[in-house]
Amino acid sequence: MYRGLCKAFANFLILLVGAGSFACSVPKWYFGRGGKYNQAIIELGRGRGGNIDQAIVNLEEIARQDPTYRDTLTQLGRAYYKKGRYDDAFLILQRAVALNKDDEIAWLVLGLTQFQLGDDKRGLDSVRGGLTLLSKNNGDGYRGYPRWDQGGRVKRAISRAVFEARKGSENKTALIGSVEKLLAVIDHEDFVRRNRSEFEYMEEYQ
Repeated sequence: MYRGLCKAFANFLILLVGAGSFACSVPKWYFGRGGKYNQAIIELGRGRGGNIDQAIVNLEEIARQDPTYRDTLTQLGRAYYKKGRYDDAFLILQRAVALNKDDEIAWLVLGLTQFQLGDDKRGLDSVRGGLTLLSKNNGDGYRGYPRWDQGGRVKRAISRAVFEARKGSENKTALIGSVEKLLAVIDHEDFVRRNRSEFEYMEEYQ
């Protein structure tokens, strides 16, 4: 019986230590309001496999509490766009660019939304403005990452979108596709950089 109790206690300690290790390994950006934001960004970045409805719930909650929190309005506009809620996307993205006229992502998604609503002229202007801002900002330090776009994927996607935008809105489908692809590439690069930063953080403090 004594041996059995010792074994049970040892198993308990193993579980306790394992649970503690798991808790320590959970990224710091999973908690609080920032956690809801980051979970929403993860879902948006998953493309077709993402839970966009959950992203909308999270972002709407944050926007009610503090519409100025990070780029919540921009990301909420993206989520509405992905769900085909173009009228909602248009309204929220107008607020986003009013809040920050230098938000290149907000301008790009606003342009896409305007295209979907049939306002091709303003859509083209918005997309071109967003591409100009992004072209200036893309590189080391973008989004706070010192090694942003080392492989040049974002730069190539920008070039493709600029090429389509220069042709105007005659081939609207190709332009929309190139901008949507650009946003997906940015999402992927952000995901890679974010997780690499968290890994380095855990390596430093473990």
